[in-house]
Order: sequence, then structure tokens, then C-alpha cells
Amino acid sequence: MCCNLNNQIMSILKNIIPILEFDTDGDAVIMPGHEQLGIKLPEKAVFAFLGDAVDRYAEENDAVVVSYFESATKNFPAYILNYQGEEICLMQAPVGAAAAVQILDWLAAYGVKKVISSGSCGALQHFDENVFLVPCKALRDEGTSYHYAAPSRFIDISSEARTAIEKALTHHGLKYKEVVTWSTDGFFRETREKTAYRISEGCEVVEMECSALAACAQMRGIVWGELLYTADTLADTDQYDQRGWGKDSVEIALKLSLDAVHLL
Repeated sequence: MCCNLNNQIMSILKNIIPILEFDTDGDAVIMPGHEQLGIKLPEKAVFAFLGDAVDRYAEENDAVVVSYFESATKNFPAYILNYQGEEICLMQAPVGAAAAVQILDWLAAYGVKKVISSGSCGALQHFDENVFLVPCKALRDEGTSYHYAAPSRFIDISSEARTAIEKALTHHGLKYKEVVTWSTDGFFRETREKTAYRISEGCEVVEMECSALAACAQMRGIVWGELLYTADTLADTDQYDQRGWGKDSVEIALKLSLDAVHLL
């Protein structure tokens, strides 16, 4: 902590590296919900990196669009559907930590308190394609989380959310494994040496958002967890294999996410 010229206490924990600076002040110039849309979303939400499958499911199950998150490139509809007797918010998640966290923060501002996300990941170990995994902690190699939580190498994922996801998987008779994931902004900078380094630290898969979403959820006081399924593989860095990008898991991942959030 340090003081400015007016002897006011500053909340910024300073560092020579800007990304390692953290402001403990929870208020910002622009807060999520600043639009004052006058909507109240359900307490439970599925926020899924499953592309158009989210919109198809919403249409097929008579979900209602109650609002949009408006970005410069795309408007993301927020659906409300009735699932097993309760209202659940359903929303497509954009790839990338910064974009995804903006929407998670927005969801929390309008009433969401429990969230399950789902999406694909790259295998760093010799996992088959379409294997379901539950991250228990994430290595923070993206930039967004450092605006929501003080610097650390790893961040833990909610045990409450993990339990709900694992119960849903077990109910459907599906095997799974808890894993440590590497969250990175640099899809095309997963170098051989860095990949080997992450594996040596215990990372078993790689994706782009987990650590940032966990940090946002912790700051906003909401429960968040993620169901991953294996897509491409980097287990052999000399023979990268994109395989089928895990496409066979998309539909079941959405159903599992709905079941998991229902259990929360």
C-alpha cells in the first residue's frame, strides 16, 4: 500500500510489471450492469463455450430471450428456459479470457449466482478425444485474472461446483478425471519448451479461460465451475494432432452442464 500526494490511501498493489499490479478496490469507473437494463436473471446459469449448439438448444426448448450482452462484434442473447422445473439462464460464451469474463461479470450483475461452464480443451497428457474432465485448479497464464485476484501461480476452482459436475457425470454413467489446467491467452504461443514446462508443473490440459473465470467468480462472490472435454492433443509436441476438436461431445456437454447447475 502507498499514499498519494493528498495522503489518501491507495488501493493499488504496485509492481514494476503492470500485469502483476492489483487494485483491491472493488469499484471501477465502469461497473457490470451500468446499462441498468432493469432485468433480473435466474440465480443459476449455464455459460457454455459450445457455439451455435447453445442457440439451437434454446430454440428447440422454447427458451425466451430476455436481454443481450452487446459487444462491438456480436450481441450475445441471454436466454431463460425451464429445466426440470426451475428457471435457468443459458448463454453462449465467447472464446478468450477477457471476452468471457466480461459476460460472466455481466451475468453476476443481473442476478446470477451459480454458474457452470463447459467447453473443449487441448490434451497435454495422452487422453483420448472426447474424455470428460473437471478442472480443480488452473495455472494463470492469461491476463484477465490479474484484474480480479492478486497475483498467484494457480487458482482453485469451487469445490461446490466440481461436486455438482461430478454428480451429473456419475448419474449418466460417464467416467471423468479431475485435472489441473493451463489457461493461456497465446493459442499460437504454446511453444514446445513452455508446454513441457507446464506439464512438469502438473498441468494435464490447456484452454484459454478457466483461471480468469474462476478469479471473476471469486471476486463477485458467485459459484463457478467448468466441465471440459478433450479436443486436440499436444501430448506429442513433435506431432500435433487437432483430431476432431471434440465435436462429438458438444451436445452431451450442454446437457451435463444443465444437469450440474440444476444440482447446485
